[in-house]
Formats: sequence, structure tokens, C-alpha cells
Amino acid sequence: MKAGGWVNTHAHADRAFTLSDKVLEIRRTYTLQQKWDVLDQLKKNSTVEDYYRRFCQFFELMISQGVTAVGSFVDIDPQSEDRAITAGLKAREHYKDQLTIKFGNQTLKGVIDPEARKWFDRGAELVDFIGALPKRDERDYGRGEEAFDIILETAKKYGKMVHAHVDQFNSSDEYETEMLCAKTIEHGMQGRVVGIHGISIAAHSQKYRTRLYEQLKRAKVMMVTCPTAWIDTRRSNMISLSHNSMTPVDEMIPAGVTVALGTDNVCDAMVPWCSGDMWHELQLLATGCRFDDFENLVKIASVNGRKVLGLDPYDSETAPVTANKKE
Repeated sequence: MKAGGWVNTHAHADRAFTLSDKVLEIRRTYTLQQKWDVLDQLKKNSTVEDYYRRFCQFFELMISQGVTAVGSFVDIDPQSEDRAITAGLKAREHYKDQLTIKFGNQTLKGVIDPEARKWFDRGAELVDFIGALPKRDERDYGRGEEAFDIILETAKKYGKMVHAHVDQFNSSDEYETEMLCAKTIEHGMQGRVVGIHGISIAAHSQKYRTRLYEQLKRAKVMMVTCPTAWIDTRRSNMISLSHNSMTPVDEMIPAGVTVALGTDNVCDAMVPWCSGDMWHELQLLATGCRFDDFENLVKIASVNGRKVLGLDPYDSETAPVTANKKE
């Protein structure tokens, strides 16, 4: 709390608390990429009131823990249209005296398809930072690099930060974080870009990782880790280095990379067993990465989070009042 309280830099509050028997079946039988589309029915059927209820429940959970700032992606696409962001903005207004809330546009449908692009452009006007999932356009069209360009050009046009999902499949075949660094420099967005997850980084050789950390520093790209969201990564028959499915925070922090903490999905089809407990996320990070530098753990959970969300350093005189704040 002396450092400014918890900061949850990455969540999907509009889908939180949608766990059901059917959702658990989805988790058991669908891959992550299949889930990108299987969520369509939930999004189509959700009203503004449904979304508002989820946002409020999620924000109440954050406030109860002493969280002072939250960054949440919001689905703005052909299925959700603008219902989720409409509800999110309404909820933000309700909690503005207790919690600082920043929104980004989730791009599960990518940015290449014309209909998806229409909603991406619409969302870019409404949110605080530009969200990205370049893997979608790489998978569907082989145009991941073009997707990076569209996303960064849009962010530059509106003067907003970029938060991009990268390297999510725990495989040495992925090089998205490296591309994110190169594109950040190409578009002159140094210090304005955040990579989310990056779990495939640990699957690469030490030599590659060391070189990548230098690229991250050169591009001033920050990273977000969400430990619970990836601890359940499926077993694979691929031969690779011995590693776990976590962002290698234990190497990034000493290398000078800014890393922050997020919960990612809470109690939904993507991550049904995440309860949104910030202390649990920090414990899992410390344990999984064997990272016991408590001073830096505190920064990851607070100070670094404000940097990632583009917020000013914590000021106790102007900060929102939270449930756990001492007078």
C-alpha cells in the first residue's frame, strides 16, 4: 500500500464470472485459438445490463483487495458491437472515486477482415489504449506483420499506448515479441508499447533470450505477466529447453525490462479457475520464477503497473480512496 496499492494491468472484466458447466466443457475440449470463436455466442447474447453487472462485480472484487488501478480489455467486435464498452464506461463512472480504470479494445477477430476492422477502428476511438492480438491475423491470413502495422499506426494517430498479446503458445516457433520490438522502433513508439504474456520466450535458448531482452530495452517495450492464466498450458511432444509456462520475469527484471502484473481472465471460458486474487498471482509469480526479490515484486505489483497503464506515479494526496486504504 505504501507503493500505491495493487495495480491489475491486464484483465477481461466484460467476460468475468461467466463460468458454467458448458463453459467447463469448452475448456476441456477446445484449444485457445478455437476459444477465440466459440465465445461468439456468449458475446452475441450479452446485453448492456449483463456486461454492466460483470464489470461491477469485477471492480468490487478489485476494490476489496486494495487495488488502485485496473487495465481491462473489452470486446468491441461484430458480436459484442459496442455493448460491452458502453457498459464499461458506465461502470467506470460509477467507481471513479474508488478505482482508476483504463480500457483497451480486444481484437479477437483481428484487424484484417473488413468487418473486424470496422469495429477495431470504432473501438480505437473509445478506449484508453489500443489492444492487439496479431496472432489472429497471422493464423487466418498470414498477415501478422501487417496487423502490427495497422495497430501501431492507429495508436500513433490517436496518441495512445499499445497493449499486444504476444508469444502465447509456449513454443520456440514463436517470435512475436521480437517483431513487436522491431515494429515499435519502426513506428517511433518507444516507451508506449506493452507486450502481454510472452510465455514462449522461455522456450528459446539463453542466447536468444539475452538478445531479446536487449531489444526490449532498446524499444522500451514493457511486459505484463499473468501467472495463473498460463500455468495450465497443455503438455506437448515438442522437444525444447526445460522451462515452465511463465513469463521469465526472473531474467527480465535484472536485464532492465519493466514488468507488471495482471490477472487476465477471471472465472470464464479462458481461465475458469482464476479468482482474481492479486496476492495469489504474485505468489505464483515468485514461486514459478523462483524470484524472491521482494522489493522488485512490490514494484511489479504496483509501481510498474502504473507505468504500463500510462499513469503518473502514485500520489497519496490525489489517489482514489479504496476499501483498504488507511487514513
